[in-house]
Order: sequence, then structure tokens, then C-alpha cells
Amino acid sequence: MTETREPSGPDEEHVRPSGVDDTTVEALGVLTEALERVERARGQLYAFHQLTGGADLTLDRAVELLRMGGHAEQADLVEREILGRNVVPGCWTFQLVEAYDDTYYRPFVAVEERVRQELAGGRRHLYEAEMKEARRTHGHPQHTARP
Repeated sequence: MTETREPSGPDEEHVRPSGVDDTTVEALGVLTEALERVERARGQLYAFHQLTGGADLTLDRAVELLRMGGHAEQADLVEREILGRNVVPGCWTFQLVEAYDDTYYRPFVAVEERVRQELAGGRRHLYEAEMKEARRTHGHPQHTARP
């Protein structure tokens, strides 16, 4: 029976290229951390978009029930003043999402990728990979270097 040995460290995609110093690895890690926050913000923006759109669609039922209950004046008020209303001047939430994506999100993703490409051959999460290697218990079955 042949003994299977654990790979000794991270895969090639998570090894610092020759000549890349600690400060550069840390800078790339911080840049990626900032992008991860932008990813979360974008998710929140999409949640805002979906929640606001869902609320607007729910208003149809509120208007219908107000009318059925004999409250036409209040139904008209909700329908006229809130249903389909812009969330900021001239924009529904889909327009906010599109503007965010075009103006901020996509350029951020492109710049982060370009910087990684130029400084580390495009490798991702070098800082975290090195942290994992330093913190794991070698030989422990739940601390392996690779999947």
C-alpha cells in the first residue's frame, strides 16, 4: 500500500512570484479587501433594488384592497403619489444599479485585476494564502494546504 503524502504547500496560483516583496503582497491583499467590500455593497444595492421593486408591486394589492373597502380617495392617493415613483429624481432602482455598475463597480474590478496582473502575474489572494500556510497545523487532516 502506497502512502499518500499531502502537498507541501499552496498550489502554484497561490504562491508569490519571484521578486514580489511583502509590502506588495500586503498592498494587493488590501486592494482585494476593498474590492470585496464593494462586492458586498453591490449586493446590498441589488437587495435595495429588489426590496423596493417588490414593495412597489405589493402596492397594487394595497390599492385594490383600499378600493374594495370603499376607500377610493386613499387608493387614488397611494396610486398617484407612491406607486411607480422614482426613488431619486428621474430614476428607478434599476437605473441606480446600472449607474453603479457602469460608473464604479466595473472600473474597480478592472483596475484591481490589472494591478494584480502587473504586480503578481494575476495571482489572487496571495496574502491570505500565505496567512493560511503560516497558521495551519501541518499534517492535521483539517489543515491541508489544498482541497
